[in-house]
Amino acid sequence: MRIVTVSFISLDGVVQAPGGPDEDTDGGFAHGGWSFPFFDPEIVGGAFDDAISKAGALLYGRRTWTGMAAAWPQQAGDPFADRMNSIAKYVVSDTLADNELTWNNTTRIPGREAVDRIRELHKADGGDLLVMGSPTLVRTLLSEGLVDELRLITTPVILGGGKSIFPGDGTLRTLELVSTVTNDKGVNVSTYRTVAEK
Repeated sequence: MRIVTVSFISLDGVVQAPGGPDEDTDGGFAHGGWSFPFFDPEIVGGAFDDAISKAGALLYGRRTWTGMAAAWPQQAGDPFADRMNSIAKYVVSDTLADNELTWNNTTRIPGREAVDRIRELHKADGGDLLVMGSPTLVRTLLSEGLVDELRLITTPVILGGGKSIFPGDGTLRTLELVSTVTNDKGVNVSTYRTVAEK
């Protein structure tokens, strides 16, 4: 399974709380919901439609899974929501109990086992293993060399600080730009693939 990540990202590299004011206020972050003014159904929505259509399973960190699990089951009735609700899901968490995994087809991966279990999934057959949001998890996957493709939805906004998906370990990682498209609000949807170091 290829591991593909999709992230809303500001011009200054912040990915924290694009979806709502209370999504993630860690560190006093006060700009939750910053991605909404830049959304359009064709370019930005199309990026998510394309990603979910190729996914064999979804992979989340605990905070993102909790938000998604609270929202998507009530959205049944359109093809995207139905796909989100029916597809296999994995959540990395040491705090969720099995009886809290109320969103259909969710399997918990204990945090201490996460890298090994995700490596096993990466080697398995199937569609893409899609990660939406989950910045801490994405940063770990990048550090471990487990991301095959990054889809960055870059919005023309500077947030002045917040969480990043990029490791701060001083390691050079080369990416190949596969495609980019811009909507009329100035959002660039860019797809990058990782390049094996020689």
